[in-house]
Amino acid sequence: MSDVVSLLGQIEDTGRDTRGPGYQRPGFSATERELRDWFLAEADRRGLDTEIDANGITWAWVTAPGEKAVVTGSHLDSVPGGGAFDGPLGVASALAAVDELQGSGALEAATRPLALAVFPEEEGSRFGVACLGSRLITGAIDADRALGLTDANGDTFADVARGYGLDPERIGADPARLAGIGSFIELHVEQGIGLAGTDQAVAIGTSIIGHGRWHFAFAGQGNHAGTTPMSHRADPVVAASRVIGDVPTLAAATDTRAVATVGRTLIHPGGTNVIASGMSFWLDIRHEDDAVVDRVLDAITTRAREHAAETGVSVSISQESYSPTTRFTAELNDRLRSVLPGAPMLPSGAGHDAGILAPHLPSAMLYVRNPTGVSHAPEEACEDDDARAGVAALVSVLENELGVPTTGGAASHPASRADEPGQADTSAGGLR
Repeated sequence: MSDVVSLLGQIEDTGRDTRGPGYQRPGFSATERELRDWFLAEADRRGLDTEIDANGITWAWVTAPGEKAVVTGSHLDSVPGGGAFDGPLGVASALAAVDELQGSGALEAATRPLALAVFPEEEGSRFGVACLGSRLITGAIDADRALGLTDANGDTFADVARGYGLDPERIGADPARLAGIGSFIELHVEQGIGLAGTDQAVAIGTSIIGHGRWHFAFAGQGNHAGTTPMSHRADPVVAASRVIGDVPTLAAATDTRAVATVGRTLIHPGGTNVIASGMSFWLDIRHEDDAVVDRVLDAITTRAREHAAETGVSVSISQESYSPTTRFTAELNDRLRSVLPGAPMLPSGAGHDAGILAPHLPSAMLYVRNPTGVSHAPEEACEDDDARAGVAALVSVLENELGVPTTGGAASHPASRADEPGQADTSAGGLR
């Protein structure tokens, strides 16, 4: 039997960023393949039957496959410079939960099948679309559009998928597989401050606020940095930079709870003595009300066109992805609360595969306390005891979903180290 902490220790050096702290674990990369192979080896060590489906999702069946399966898992890829827990904590916890269930003999009494799942390219850091694996299996993204996506090197997803061992002709929606899943529970490190400073180690997710990504491309006239007068320039960097500087003000003016972020830019051709011919940035907007997201986007789009006109450049804007506000399945959450009565109910501003699956099948999330409240950065944290509490909570939930009779219930797998029930926390988590 492996402890969740020791499982995480097995991969703590995989994908470390050689340029500084944090991790580089892009989707469909050699590093993600190494992590996938680690998972497959761990699954094999436990006697699980494994497969990689047409969309690159890795499955490990704890019991024989069947209808109304209970599935748990997460992802192994990371954002650039990400932390150690975002994704891997859920995968390692799923493996540790299997150890608990196999060791206790609980699976012998299970009335439903159990499987683990690892979703690829959850962060969208390579192809720009978050939760690509779950979007493909649900049909939330058209297969042809997905295959045409390109990474920073200009490689298409079709070519990369082929090199990953997938057949581009088979990529896309898989309603038959989804129909066999009765419930999906994803455990994840919390990506905000909802549990930090409290006496609760685990929370139950209520919703994921709506969020989208847009690409702003400014085109001007490349020219010589020394011979071109300021009055004769059509500099896309100037226009784009002005828009970026306006983003916080425009978002706050629309709604104080709206968040808008520019975390990635690209200047072409990128010479220090060259006036750029193009500059792009990627905009992330989130709010629980989808109409507010639209208003923030409209305000920023209007400002972008104004700055483009003032500087003599053009701008084009395209949507890369959008996920409306998702509320997790009420009936499933009621069952989670019945076995974890002390766990707070927590909404999140971070996107997850469970959120993409929720409109198609019963889905839920467990969040494990992050004492720093920081995510998508090396400072992301999870204490060992909290990670173990997360596994205990997951085991209780899985036992309940599998129909395993228990005598201890939630008391045998506490979600916190406190006796008093937790209160709902309305703070949103960090951003995916």
